[in-house]
Order: sequence, then structure tokens, then C-alpha cells
Amino acid sequence: MRRRYLIVMILAMFACIISGCGKKSGDDANNFADLGDSSNTIKLKMGHALDTEHPVHKAMVFMAEKLKEKSDGKVILEIYPGEQLGSESELVEQLQMGLLDMTKVSTSPLESFIPIYSIFSLPYLFRDNDHYRKVLQGPVGKKLLDAGQSKSLKGLCYYDAGSRSFYTKEKPIMSPDDLTGMKIRVMNSKTAMQMMKELGASATPISWGELYTSLQQGVVDGAENNPPSFYFSRHYEVCKFYSLDEHTAVPDILLMSTVVWESLNPQQQNWLQAAVDESVVYQRRLWKESSDNALKEVQKAGVEIIYPDKAPFRESVRPMHDSYRNTPIYDLIQEINRVE
Repeated sequence: MRRRYLIVMILAMFACIISGCGKKSGDDANNFADLGDSSNTIKLKMGHALDTEHPVHKAMVFMAEKLKEKSDGKVILEIYPGEQLGSESELVEQLQMGLLDMTKVSTSPLESFIPIYSIFSLPYLFRDNDHYRKVLQGPVGKKLLDAGQSKSLKGLCYYDAGSRSFYTKEKPIMSPDDLTGMKIRVMNSKTAMQMMKELGASATPISWGELYTSLQQGVVDGAENNPPSFYFSRHYEVCKFYSLDEHTAVPDILLMSTVVWESLNPQQQNWLQAAVDESVVYQRRLWKESSDNALKEVQKAGVEIIYPDKAPFRESVRPMHDSYRNTPIYDLIQEINRVE
């Protein structure tokens, strides 16, 4: 890790010399934690893809405020939302290369980096919201947070992202049969694509930032996401049917470069983790309020909310769970099922 960090530092310094960026400014593009400032202030840089009104973004702003308060201004977190620094996959790659300090991504696209994370894209994995919370806060959740260490990714926490459901342009989704032949946007996740195949739909991976236009232009017939994301993205302006089948509960995860984490001393790590933990509690409250409000607002805008029978959907995707027999994923499914 020290060797990797030294390599990144040397490359970054060389790039800085080549581009003539000899001076620092408040809005420069420093690509790693600034640990050598004469004021002894550490500046951490974080990027994510969400809108600034999203409850997860607000929770991370809260985290930054708490971190500054706990460290007495010695550790500062700068947040760049809305894909300013790249898509979710690009942000993870930047973390691995030491070009970014922190990011927040959904666990679905993360499975291309850490295969075990495909567990979260399995439909109807959790019995209910209480079961979901117990899994994430218990030994299974901790094991998964640590799963990226070998890939230079340290998991700091999960943020609640509710349940994902279908929203469509031309017709409501009442049963799996309604999805037959439809083009549905999914995240860049093999598991999510397989779920669509089992349900009869054509999975179409599209970046979040391009989805609104893709819906408008008919590149896809619909998408799937939680209520706040449906609302804050303004996708309800195009899609007038929202079918709450709640097929997956895919949490967001806060990640940090292990190189940067290990460069912090124990006190600095404690300040950061404490601020993160407080933001989780804060985000959970914000999420509930935001989700309830989002459903009310999209209804006001003319969206029809449908509550389909979930049993046919569960039955359609049951083979997905069985297909993992004799694999670590199946063992993890059984471990999750045993959580009471």
C-alpha cells in the first residue's frame, strides 16, 4: 500500500509539473488527500452522482460538517455531486488509483469490482425492511463492507436507498407479463440484467445522467428505482406509471481509498468514522421523509401509483436464487435468511 501510494504521489506530482499547476487554489483538481498543507489541514475530496436535493447527498453534507466539528477544522471534506467527477464506475476506478479519496455508489455497479456485491441485486432477498436493516447492521453487513479491501476499497457505511420499483411511460406494470418485450434501464450490473431477463424484459444499461433523455427519446420504455430518485431526477415528467413491486433493496455504500485511509492517523480515522456513523442515523430519518414526500409529489404531477401483487414477481425470479447453489453467494443467501 505504501508503495502504491508513493507511485500515485509521484505520478500526480509529475502531471502537475507538466501542466504547470505549481500553485494550489480553492477549486483545483487535487487528486488525492492533501496531507502536506502547512496549516496541517487535511482536505479529502469526494465525488458522487446524486442531485444535491437527494437525502443521501444531504447526509454526506451533514457528515462533512460533523467531521469539521469533531476535528476542529483539521480534516475537511469537499463534496462534488452530480457526476462532476465522473460516473459511479469511473469514481470507483479513481478511488482504486488513488486519484480520489471518497465516493458514494450503489452496490449494484460495484459488483463488477467486487463480485460478492451481486448479492444485493438479487430480487426479494430481504423479508421486510426490518430484516434488511438487521442484515446491514450485523456481521453480514460488516463482512461485505470489508470485502473490497483487496481492491483498495474500504467500506465505511451503508446509506438507505429504499426499494427499487418499475416506472414506465406507456403502461403500468401489474405483473411480470407486462414487462415482456419492454426495454428497461438498469444499472451496470450483471445480476440486475439477469433479473430483467427472468421477468421477460430487455435490460438496457444506461448511466444515470443520460437516463432522462433516453426516456424522452424512447431509447428505453422505463426504468426502476426508489421514490426519491424517481422524483428528484424528474423522470416522473416522462413516466406516468410507478408500480411498487419493490423487487430489490440495494443500499448505497460509502467508500474510501484504502491508501488514503491508511495515511490517516488513528485519531483522524476515529473522527471520520464517528462523523460517518452519525450521518447514517441522520440519513435514515431524511430518507423516510423524502420517500413519503416523493410519492405524494409524483402523484400530484399525474403519476399513477400501482401496488401490484408481488407473488408472481417473486415466483418469476426464484430460479435466480437457486442458480447460485454451491457458490459463496448461495452460502451468503442462507446466512441472510438465518438473520432474525
